[in-house]
Amino acid sequence: MKPSLPVTVVDHPLVQHKLTLLRDRNSSTATFRQLVKELALLLGYEVTRDLPLTTARIETPVTSMEAPRLDGKKLVFASVLRAGEGLIAGLSELVPAARIAHIGLYRDHDTLEAVQYYFKVPDNLANRPVIVVDPMLATGNSVCAAVDLLKKAGACNIRFLCLLAAPEGIAQLQNRHPDVAIITAAIDERLNEHGYIVPGLGDAGDRMFGTR
Repeated sequence: MKPSLPVTVVDHPLVQHKLTLLRDRNSSTATFRQLVKELALLLGYEVTRDLPLTTARIETPVTSMEAPRLDGKKLVFASVLRAGEGLIAGLSELVPAARIAHIGLYRDHDTLEAVQYYFKVPDNLANRPVIVVDPMLATGNSVCAAVDLLKKAGACNIRFLCLLAAPEGIAQLQNRHPDVAIITAAIDERLNEHGYIVPGLGDAGDRMFGTR
């Protein structure tokens, strides 16, 4: 088996500050949603750091020049529903031309396994960088299922972006998909007996959408 790609923890002061506000149980739904969007925008710089570039000749107000621009097919943000939608809001501001994929999965609370209910992706995934987004990497089951589906659909350049990761989820994703890089704002202590990240921030979907 190939060695796993490294986990990148984005320790920028603004990221860590906003993550603390996000963890606070007293943050309102509106505040939580806004913070997720802002964190996605900041983390988006890291997850897109190595996108390929080419050059194009342009005219500035002063002269012509060869200027850098993104190369290749438009990248894809793949949202693991429903909580991934909060990250998509920020990432779409960073890369407005990106294609959006939607992967509907929910966690069975008894088995903690991922159950699929929706899958809609752009065409030609084999030639597109795909960034899977979900606020939490807990057990890793949902993310692994999402990557399984994307690979079956032809994707071969995949990375994963989350706000929080548990060691158990990292191990699961690296074991199943060692070729998928992980970018996160923090690695927390562990999972509890219910499969929630500790200290974590609770259920990201419920806090984002004001549900229980």
